[in-house]
Amino acid sequence: MKAKLIAVAELVIVALIFIADAHHLIPLSKTLPLVLLGWLSLRLRKLRWRDVGLTVYRSWKRSIALGLALGVALEALELFVTQPLLIRVLHKKPDLDLFRALNGNIKLTLLAIAGAWTLAAFGEEMVYRGYLMNRVADLFDRTPAAWIASLFIVHVGFGLAHAYQGIIGIIDEALMGFILGIAYLRCGRSLAVPIIAHGLCDTIDVILIYLGKYPTL
Repeated sequence: MKAKLIAVAELVIVALIFIADAHHLIPLSKTLPLVLLGWLSLRLRKLRWRDVGLTVYRSWKRSIALGLALGVALEALELFVTQPLLIRVLHKKPDLDLFRALNGNIKLTLLAIAGAWTLAAFGEEMVYRGYLMNRVADLFDRTPAAWIASLFIVHVGFGLAHAYQGIIGIIDEALMGFILGIAYLRCGRSLAVPIIAHGLCDTIDVILIYLGKYPTL
């Protein structure tokens, strides 16, 4: 019971971080305090990041190959299926004005790619797939049903973490996160494949924006 109460307390802190971020009280990115919270949680429980998946899946070769394949598939799904469908249904486009400054700006683009692989790929995968999916599953005794519940609950949060992109961004990112969560579980709870896929997706997006070729911007 005590372990579950601690997990609940951690999730309350996560919610408070989201609220603080919504009120623009967190500089740069809420991923940084979330990574810190995850690290403190693991330390207190005498665990390491590798215990929640910061390891390769079978081998580097397999991890890279699967990550690249998944990344390309996710990018194609987003650009050619989910975004066009959501735009048609909701009659809105995702709000990507935050990234407009990347168009034609090589310095900002290189910084954005660096951020895509650090804050987004490593940071968000460690937080959402590694830390939060495990903590939500802990609440329900890590049964198969617990992991399914975790998959849905955490990725509602992941979608809301992209609220600055509007309703289409929330739905689209929740779906992309959900697929990355499935990959995490299917790969024996290894983060390697989701990290590579996430980084590749965001890198392609950044390059398309730089070139002025992103469809909805």
